[in-house]
Amino acid sequence: MTGADVREETEDSGPGGYAAARLRLLTEGARSGPPRRTALAGLTDDWLAGLFTAAAAGTQGVSLVAVGGYGRGELSPRSDLDLVLLHDGSDPGAVAALADRLWYPVWDLGLSLDHSVRTPAEARRTAGEDLKVHLGLLDARHLAGDPALSAGLRTTALADWRNQAPRRLPELQELCAERAARQGELQYLLEPDLKEARGGLRDATALRAVAASWLADAPREGLADARRRLLDVRDALHLATGRATDRLALQEQDQVAAELDLLDADTLLRQVYEAARLIAYASDVTWREVGRVLRSRAVRPRLRAMLGGGKPVTERSPLAEGVVEQDGEVVLARTARPERDPVLPLRAAAAAAQAGLPLSLHAVRRLAATARPLPTPWPAEAREQLVTLLGSGRPTVEVWEALEVEGLVSRLLPDWERVRCRPQRNAVHVWTVDRHLIETAVRASEFTRRVSRPDLLLVAALLHDIGKGWPGDHSVAGEIIAKDVAARIGFDRSDVAVLSLLVRHHLLLIETATRRDLDDPATVRSVAEAVGTQSTLELLHALTEADALATGPAAWSTWRGSLVADLVRRVSALLAGDAPEEPEPAAPTAGHERLAIEAFRTGGPVVALCAQTEPATGEEPSGDPEPLGVELLIAVPDQPGVLPAVAGVLAVHRLTVRTAELRALGLPHDVDDDGAVLLLNWRVAAEYGSLPQAARLRTDLVRALDGSLDIAGRLAERDAAYPRRRGWAAPPARVTVAPAASHHATVIEVRAQDAPGLLHRIGTALEKAGVRVRSMHVSTLGANAVDAFYVTTGTGAPLPAGDAASLAGVLEETLRA
Repeated sequence: MTGADVREETEDSGPGGYAAARLRLLTEGARSGPPRRTALAGLTDDWLAGLFTAAAAGTQGVSLVAVGGYGRGELSPRSDLDLVLLHDGSDPGAVAALADRLWYPVWDLGLSLDHSVRTPAEARRTAGEDLKVHLGLLDARHLAGDPALSAGLRTTALADWRNQAPRRLPELQELCAERAARQGELQYLLEPDLKEARGGLRDATALRAVAASWLADAPREGLADARRRLLDVRDALHLATGRATDRLALQEQDQVAAELDLLDADTLLRQVYEAARLIAYASDVTWREVGRVLRSRAVRPRLRAMLGGGKPVTERSPLAEGVVEQDGEVVLARTARPERDPVLPLRAAAAAAQAGLPLSLHAVRRLAATARPLPTPWPAEAREQLVTLLGSGRPTVEVWEALEVEGLVSRLLPDWERVRCRPQRNAVHVWTVDRHLIETAVRASEFTRRVSRPDLLLVAALLHDIGKGWPGDHSVAGEIIAKDVAARIGFDRSDVAVLSLLVRHHLLLIETATRRDLDDPATVRSVAEAVGTQSTLELLHALTEADALATGPAAWSTWRGSLVADLVRRVSALLAGDAPEEPEPAAPTAGHERLAIEAFRTGGPVVALCAQTEPATGEEPSGDPEPLGVELLIAVPDQPGVLPAVAGVLAVHRLTVRTAELRALGLPHDVDDDGAVLLLNWRVAAEYGSLPQAARLRTDLVRALDGSLDIAGRLAERDAAYPRRRGWAAPPARVTVAPAASHHATVIEVRAQDAPGLLHRIGTALEKAGVRVRSMHVSTLGANAVDAFYVTTGTGAPLPAGDAASLAGVLEETLRA
């Protein structure tokens, strides 16, 4: 039956003909989706127009208007009919009688009706008082009667909306936020409300309203398809249940999937989640833009007065190489070239998450369109930026979602596609698989001070459930995938083995602790054999807790935590018997000895810079070498204050320390029997821009050692020049004494957020404590600094236990201040 046949039957047969034609239309499977909604709206339009014409004979100054969803022509099988009977107020009695002749036939057919009778002035006044009424009028569509009356209402409603946008849009945003708090996130719910939950049809309608204000616009790419998908699912839900419901209950999902010719309920939910994710992301971007425009309008008059009418200059603050902050968002620098810089997407994402700022839509789309693929294996910087992104806490979620919507995550990690938007039909889980993995990384970022390799913890958190979506045990499948992913992103063989082991056994501790007898030696022995080393056990313990906390409130408790901690304590005690011997320090090279002799003879520091590179890998083997950073060698006669001086000078010059070693070298006998020189072998990189010259570093180092360079003052002055951003609050620093780590010194371990001047602060605190640094080993893993300081008394002996504990406490307080 064609649309013309349906309308003809309706006109000939009255209400009964409409009901029959409507039923026939809804049972035509070939006309599902937008064609059916359009046909149903047209069928209903014709029927109501016929009712109006028959009932309004001789009545002037009256029109019938569809508003809301019906005004948009989006009629699902059980949708309400949103109608306004508009009149000029000349004959209220006749209008009341007309309303009865219109509404009762609708009710008689069992259709839901949302109706009102108003003059244009009343409609305008009600819209000014009730935001929801005003939103409905934005989609007003003439059905029958006086078209000029309907057109006037629509024109007035749109004009008022645009004029009142600075006041109404914040009100609309607050309404959306309240609804989201009540209904939750559509993209994660097992029984979502397709209309009311965040990312649902209400939010899509709100985006239309924002666009109608002319104040801002939503990112349109994919939005219409996402809205269509949710409407299709709602149509199928209405047909499957026979009710006007928007909640996709578990018991209805298989039938709805079949109605839509989908494989199963999981496929249905994945499509719903993908649509909701895009709408939610578009909402975030749009409301940020609304806020920016409103702030700009509020500030502009004052700026014009201050600048004498000139155009204000937009401030751009550098965040990383090729990445700047502008108007509260992270954007690409004008000199950025994504087509030549494959690490830029990760660098921009990491910078945004660290600053607690969103990535601009334009930046993400430009990166998605032009960035080159990373080589395999990834360069060291790409891996470090991924770790920094994962370790940035709660802001990671928003930044990751921005990458996700534009397809960048699946390009970086192809195996992500299988877990993207995958539902978890388990009451314990509150997230989809992909969001659970990110949530686990967020939780793991709180535990980075507990482990010696926070980079492995964060990547294991990202990958621990990557095997879901594959047949069989997801831990077994995940081990294989994790091994491949870890190698691709550039971890060495030993780290790949640890990561794959963590993924394979990420449930080992919680399952053993809650299901096995911990007093049975065989239980502890089996876990020790599976884990192998203390460092892996440490990582697995942190991963276990992060995984449970990210699952949901039912997955972790004090009781479960105590059981796991007890198991870890027992396994650790067993592994301690096989602790490796302390490695001997490497012998100095001839080049090191030459620097040491020169430093001793000149009585001052000697500085050498040496760039290190590795061949580029991937599809273009003939490309330029991949920079690894710069090796900075400093030899200086042994004296107090060397560590804080060197660290401070590097911080002043905006050099990031990636790795660092400090050790005392004895001079050859033919030079001086008692002479000693400190050798610092560090790898550094510029935060942005170029590296300073070695001569300049040496000059500042001489001044720092003689006290004429106020390092603390320079760093404080620089910090004060930049406003503190409301980014992620890093977990507090943790300082511990490593027991039995060395027979010759006391090992102080510092785990803290990497920041300019961190080593300077640590070195200053150690100097004030009167201890000597025998050697140190610094490693920056993403945003985390993991530093070990081998310290002794003035006579070269290990610190007494009490003094060591006291020193650790002082350092911790210093870093938390």
